[in-house]
Amino acid sequence: MSGPSSSSSSSSSSSVWLASYMKPQFFTRIRRFLQSKTAQKNKPRTKVSIDNKEVGVDMEGGTEDDSMVLQRSVKKLHFGSWEEKEMAAMEILRLAKEDVKTRKLMAELGVIPALVDLVASEVAARRQVAVKALIELANGTYTNKTVMVEAGIFSRLPKNADVSEDSMMHDFAELILSLSPLANTQFHLASSEVLPFLVTILESSLSVETKESCLGTLYNLSGVLENAGPLISNGVVQTLLSLISVKELSEKALATLGHLVVTLMGKKAMENNSMVPDSLIEILTWEEKPKCQELSAYILMILAYQCSSQRAKMAKSGIVPVLIEVALLGSPLAQKRALKLLQWFKDERQTRMGPHSGPQTGRIAMGSPINPRETQQGKKIMKNLVKQSLHKNMEMITRRANASGESSRLKSLVISTSSESLPY
Repeated sequence: MSGPSSSSSSSSSSSVWLASYMKPQFFTRIRRFLQSKTAQKNKPRTKVSIDNKEVGVDMEGGTEDDSMVLQRSVKKLHFGSWEEKEMAAMEILRLAKEDVKTRKLMAELGVIPALVDLVASEVAARRQVAVKALIELANGTYTNKTVMVEAGIFSRLPKNADVSEDSMMHDFAELILSLSPLANTQFHLASSEVLPFLVTILESSLSVETKESCLGTLYNLSGVLENAGPLISNGVVQTLLSLISVKELSEKALATLGHLVVTLMGKKAMENNSMVPDSLIEILTWEEKPKCQELSAYILMILAYQCSSQRAKMAKSGIVPVLIEVALLGSPLAQKRALKLLQWFKDERQTRMGPHSGPQTGRIAMGSPINPRETQQGKKIMKNLVKQSLHKNMEMITRRANASGESSRLKSLVISTSSESLPY
């Protein structure tokens, strides 16, 4: 099968341009690569003539020099048939594993745009070797990553997540993950191609390893405030909430939700989701996953802060006994967050609270009739309800903690009127 240089006039003109561009510079770069290799090796070498240029060849073992292989591979990748392009990509994959210097030289020789074009091949094996080569070329070099984005790698992403092609989808996910640090630069990676690709994989039955790479990409993207809108509009919140119950994926999914919940759109999306707060409260019971407990408590704090309706939903879902358990048995950070939430529930019926001291109810309009006796009675009733709930569970929790002194400690903490700000 002939290469694309003979398939259309546009590809033909592209080949002519590449030839004119590479001709004065190609062998200069090859020689520079050869000199760096020669300095590293002390094996006997001889010289052979390749296109009127001398290239070194090892005498021991009779194997070709890497520079000659690179020269031939670059030519075939640009001007060869599809089969030759595939073989050239395999050689470039092997050579790209050597060091960053080699990878940068390959980018200068124009292999990245050619590999990006090869990703569009209808033959799965060719696509996969091209993606693997791009993964290696992206390793450790910012310039190579930017060239891949500019060459349109995102437009080459598969549209459907086929379970039978899990290995290939995993490679695509790894490549996008390697490019995701560019989210902190001027590149807009939360594009119309990237997010649907990631969501499709996360909602499929592909392997956990493949989904982990996609979650890593979403985490990097969510760290940039400008990406919150595209992420939420593409249904990422619902997708992440459906994954937090999977213990292998929960930590990264919760961390990404933690980035989104601090935005107005993200908080609203979680407040309106039927899985909240039950799924987050469930994670608070994961004693073997302290990091997940900490992240879940953090998200619950953001949702509960200055939002009485969310606190009411949490109370109805039985969050108070769970918080008591975390306050006794959780990690130091999880304990701190659980205690702060408990304090907010204790102060739920207070009519006025200081700034940054937790959830605050709306101010009562001037002129509204207030009966001081009713206010005090309401506070007393709420205190009694909270105490009854706490004492009911205290014996069970104390037994689990195996610490007889925890009961008095908990009582003092619940009665405390601390007004610290959110322990983020």
